[in-house]
Amino acid sequence: MERYSDNIILKTKPTVQYPKIIRYRSSTRYPDIPLSENDMFIYTMRGDRLDNLAYQFYGDSTLWWVIQISNPDLPNDSLYPTLGFQLRIPGNVNQILNNFEKLNS
Repeated sequence: MERYSDNIILKTKPTVQYPKIIRYRSSTRYPDIPLSENDMFIYTMRGDRLDNLAYQFYGDSTLWWVIQISNPDLPNDSLYPTLGFQLRIPGNVNQILNNFEKLNS
């Protein structure tokens, strides 16, 4: 029996009832992202998306969550920021990723 194989998983030992390994989704913990002198601030324009902005500033669209977490006033259910919103783009992304790895290892 396999559950949530698309995410980080925890494994348990197989049992007689379920001879295959049972997998469960684990929780992802995100680091605090303090202000830095290397941060940039932009105003969003029509068509901006967090994943595209992450690609533009970091070269990796999967880092959209860095921008999301550093802007707590953004809606949590969308990749589209509000038009004209002043968006903080953290400049210390390597430090943020190191903290993320420490929290989730």
